[in-house]
Amino acid sequence: MPKLLSDAEVIERVFRHIDNKTTDRGDDVWREPVENYRSQERFAAELRMLRRLPVPFCPSAALPDAGSYIARTAAGTPLIVVRGQDGVVRAFRNACRHRGRQLAEGNGCTKAFVCGYHGWAYRLDGRLQHIPHDEGFPHVDRETHGLVPVTAEERGGLVFVTQEERIADGALSELPELFAKNQEIFYRNEGVEEFNWKLNMEAAMEGYHIRATHTETFYPYGFDNLNVVETFGANSRITFPFRRIEDLRELPAKERRIDGMVTYAYLLFPNILIAVLSSHTVMSIAEPLSPSRTRLIAYGLTNRDSDGSAEAIERAERDADFVKNFGATEDIAATRSIQAGLASEANTHFTYGYFEKAIVHYHKTMTEILDKLEAGRSGT
Repeated sequence: MPKLLSDAEVIERVFRHIDNKTTDRGDDVWREPVENYRSQERFAAELRMLRRLPVPFCPSAALPDAGSYIARTAAGTPLIVVRGQDGVVRAFRNACRHRGRQLAEGNGCTKAFVCGYHGWAYRLDGRLQHIPHDEGFPHVDRETHGLVPVTAEERGGLVFVTQEERIADGALSELPELFAKNQEIFYRNEGVEEFNWKLNMEAAMEGYHIRATHTETFYPYGFDNLNVVETFGANSRITFPFRRIEDLRELPAKERRIDGMVTYAYLLFPNILIAVLSSHTVMSIAEPLSPSRTRLIAYGLTNRDSDGSAEAIERAERDADFVKNFGATEDIAATRSIQAGLASEANTHFTYGYFEKAIVHYHKTMTEILDKLEAGRSGT
């Protein structure tokens, strides 16, 4: 388990920052080449990295029953992730072993995967179940013609997929329990945006932009450039306090509850944001499509303290609507503008300073893993 601050320790640190007009600071400045957001060669290396890391694919709650599946492309690879009759989650390359047609799209629940081209059928555990007119394929060994598996595992309420030989622990390093079994998914959406996937991740890693970007949305309820920033393994947690946290000063420390007083933003390396907000939790996946295009996939879940009632769901939906329609829209607009600004060639590097500690940690980690990957490819 990571050595994250307790809720009580976070509250005390926030109070100190409020009183002293300070924030958590990093120790280093990082200069990231702008070319790393534009280069096709760099993008290809990042996809190779993603295939060799355990990357969160979805919340466990998205696969609630035997036969529940999600089919989508991850790091350029079409995959199916499915919960078996035995309750175990498995992942497969999404291609029939006959002629390669994809077996499923989107999400749903099924008893078997049947190819829509010739009808070859596969069990939930990937075994080849049926070949129509199998007398025409006398030499096909069913034991070796099942779906091609990739590694899947459940940790911390998440389903992780590792497509190729693991090069690093990635997000699994020091992973906390992020989701409880009682949390329910109440929305899922996705869309494609015209910006680099890393720019999207960076937008959630600092509070230095709150006042300038979220003048009338988040800033009236929160603080500008006042954050608690923690790194654990390859990951980070950034705490964004609300002004109403001041109400806790009047309570004895043992009676203070942090729920609704802060947003905890967990950045799971390299492309996952999990934000625990006032009345709901969102998991956002930044799926790279090209150096300048990203598919954003979001799951909205109730919070841990939700009782699952209609009123709790309604509160969660209102909270999600505010975040999606106002604050998140502003971050998306800012990220689109950064992407458009790359063409100006005004900057050779982006400079991340002491107030952007989590971003510095992110790029240091990525550089280390990419260097290791390249050394392996070159044999050095």
